[in-house]
Amino acid sequence: MIYTYYIDVTQFEDERLFREKMDLLSPYRQQKIAILKHEKDRLRSLGAGIALDHALETYGLREKSVEYGFGEWGKPFLKYQPNIYFSLSHSGDYAICSIGDRAMGNDIELVRPGRLKVADRFFAKEELEWMYAGGDEAEVTERMFRVWTMKESFLKATGKGISMPLGDFAVTVDEKSGRIRVKHDYNAKYYHMKEYAQIEGYRVAVCCEESRAAAYSMIPIVF
Repeated sequence: MIYTYYIDVTQFEDERLFREKMDLLSPYRQQKIAILKHEKDRLRSLGAGIALDHALETYGLREKSVEYGFGEWGKPFLKYQPNIYFSLSHSGDYAICSIGDRAMGNDIELVRPGRLKVADRFFAKEELEWMYAGGDEAEVTERMFRVWTMKESFLKATGKGISMPLGDFAVTVDEKSGRIRVKHDYNAKYYHMKEYAQIEGYRVAVCCEESRAAAYSMIPIVF
């Protein structure tokens, strides 16, 4: 099972709650938050840390007590928990944490207009064809962010992140069947993609190595 937890970070504008939740996190996470210059970035980073802490609690762990390791390309992992994988992301007013039993990546993006030039520059040909077949500008923008979150989640699932060019692989969507395919030659593995649209105005994607069937769930964190 792959769970994705999401949290509205605007609640941490309450200074008392911000300090209370900061105290739950490891020195590593606290330092990452403290060095950020902008308040909104600190709120989002805190939200990601609290989402991870909440997710780990279901395994009988807490973020404050785990030790991190880092892959070749900088992706963090739990050093002494080889069977637990996680991925963090944040955008706008939300942060998410996906957690499960296989390598994964996730991404959340606030859908906003004026980003199509980014797609024109970085998307593969088949991605652009599907995106611009959406019809009106709102649908094209929605499709752009669907592709963007899926591409980002795949990059994070591989562990290579932005070191892999965005044009080196493609995400294709079959609207009739709902099937999503990641076309790549990075390795011989198959990657499964799951999308969520339950947070109004946002797109979320979770990508994982598919060695066996996986089930997915997205859960809000409420204090």
